[in-house]
Amino acid sequence: MIRTRFAPSPTGYMHIGNLRTALYEYLIAKSQGGKFVLRIEDTDRERFVDGATDIIYNTLKLSGIKHDEGPDVGGPYGPYVQSERKNDYLKYALELVEKGEAYYCFCTKERLDSLKSETSGHEQVAKYDRHCLSLSKEEIAQKLADGTPYVIRQKIKDGTTTFHDEVYGDITVPNADLEDQILIKSDGYPTYNFANVIDDHNMHITHVVRGDEYLSSTPKYNLLYDAFGWDIPTYIHLPPVMKDQHSKLSKRNGDASFQDLLEKGYLPEAIINYIALLGWSPSVNCEIFTIDELVEAFDIKGLSKSPAIFDPVKLTWMNGEYIKKLDFDKFYSLAEPVLKASVKTDGIDLKKLASYVQTRIGTINEIADMVDFVDELPKYETSLYVHKKMKTTEEMCLEHLKKAVPVLEGLDEWTNDSIYNALIALIGELGIKNGQMLWPVRTALSGKPTSPCGASELAELLGKEESLKRLNKGIEMLTK
Repeated sequence: MIRTRFAPSPTGYMHIGNLRTALYEYLIAKSQGGKFVLRIEDTDRERFVDGATDIIYNTLKLSGIKHDEGPDVGGPYGPYVQSERKNDYLKYALELVEKGEAYYCFCTKERLDSLKSETSGHEQVAKYDRHCLSLSKEEIAQKLADGTPYVIRQKIKDGTTTFHDEVYGDITVPNADLEDQILIKSDGYPTYNFANVIDDHNMHITHVVRGDEYLSSTPKYNLLYDAFGWDIPTYIHLPPVMKDQHSKLSKRNGDASFQDLLEKGYLPEAIINYIALLGWSPSVNCEIFTIDELVEAFDIKGLSKSPAIFDPVKLTWMNGEYIKKLDFDKFYSLAEPVLKASVKTDGIDLKKLASYVQTRIGTINEIADMVDFVDELPKYETSLYVHKKMKTTEEMCLEHLKKAVPVLEGLDEWTNDSIYNALIALIGELGIKNGQMLWPVRTALSGKPTSPCGASELAELLGKEESLKRLNKGIEMLTK
C-alpha cells in the first residue's frame, strides 16, 4: 500500500510551499488508495513555537486534507511526535556505531569553528575533518566515562551514490562531496535527517515527497538505508514556489501564509485548488477542481521540475469563481461581518446588498471597498460622468439628471422595478440610449467608477430621500 507522510515542524507558520507539499502527499496516497500520515517533527527545540501544532491541525482541517494517522487520531505506528520517540533514535545510532557506519565525535565548538574557511563568496563554511574517527575504543570509553559531551556522526563511505527521483530522474553524487553529518546531537535529540530515515522506515512510508532543497541530502539518506539494510523509498522532490523569477516565497520576505490568505478573504477551497496547479498539470483541460476531483485527476507524471510562481492575480480570479458558486446563505454568512462593519446607515438591506456584490468580488475583503459609498458619497471628479463607449459628456449628463430628478420625485412606490420603469420611459421620451441616462444616475448615486449594481438597484438600496439628495448633488457639481 502507498503510504505518504507530511512531517512539518511546529514553528508557527504554514507557508504555501509547505501546504502544497502536504496536498501533493495527500493526493499521491489517495489517488492510489493509500494512506496519508501526519507526523510532527519537533526535535529542533530552538525553533519550537507553542501553539504551532494546533496551526498545523487547523490548516489541514480547513484545507480538507484529512490524515489517516497522526498524533491526534492515532494509528498503528505511533507515537507520531518525534520528541516522544527520542529514546528510539539513540538505539539506532548506536547500532550504526557497532557496524562501523557511525562514530562518536567529541570535538568542541571552538575546534569546529577553527575548521571554517572562506569561500570565494566570503561565506564561512566548514567540513568536518574526521578528527574523532581515529580515536581508539579505549579513548572513546574514557571520554564517555568522564561525561565528555559528544555527538554521533555518520561515516560516509567511499565511492558514489546514485538514486532515482520521480521528477528529476537519476542523480549521481560523489560521496567525497558529502560530510559526515551529525545523527545524534549533544542534547540527545536526533538531527532532522536521521530522525526522518528512522521514522519513515518504522512507519512504512513508501513515497517521500519534499522540496528539492533536500536533493543534496538524499545520498546521505540512502547511505543510512543501506547501512541498516532497509528498502529505499520512492523519492518525489518538488521545485520551489517562487514569489517572482528570483525570490522564493518565505516568511522572512513577508509572504502570505495560509492563515494570512484566509484573513485576506480567500476561501480555503480556492487556495487548495490554486496551489494544486503550482507545479502540477492535469491531463484534462480544466482549472477548477474540488479536492475529491483532484484525487481523481492526480498523476505524478503531471509534476513539473520547473519552479512555480505564485500569482495573486490568478488566485484572486479563482477565488472569485468559487465565491460566485457559493450557496447564497453560505456566502452571506461570510459577507455579513464585513457588511456590518462597513455599512452603518439604518435601513440598508444587507442581504440585498450581498446579493449584488457576490458576483463582482475576488475576495470577501473586497466587499468593504465596494460598498463604502453607502454610508457616505465619496469625493469624485465630474470627469467620472464622461463615458466614451456610451458617448456621454458632462453637459449631456447634467441635462439628463435634471430630467430624471422630477420623474423620480413623483414616484409613489420606491422599488427597483418602479424606478427602472420610470427611467426607461423617460429614456424613450428623450430618444436616447439607455446608458446615456443610467450611467449618470448610477455615477451620481455611487460616486465610483464601478458599483455592485445598476442605477435602479442603487436607488432602491439607498432610499428615495438619499437618492434624490445625491442626484441633486451631481447636478450641482456639473453646473459649476
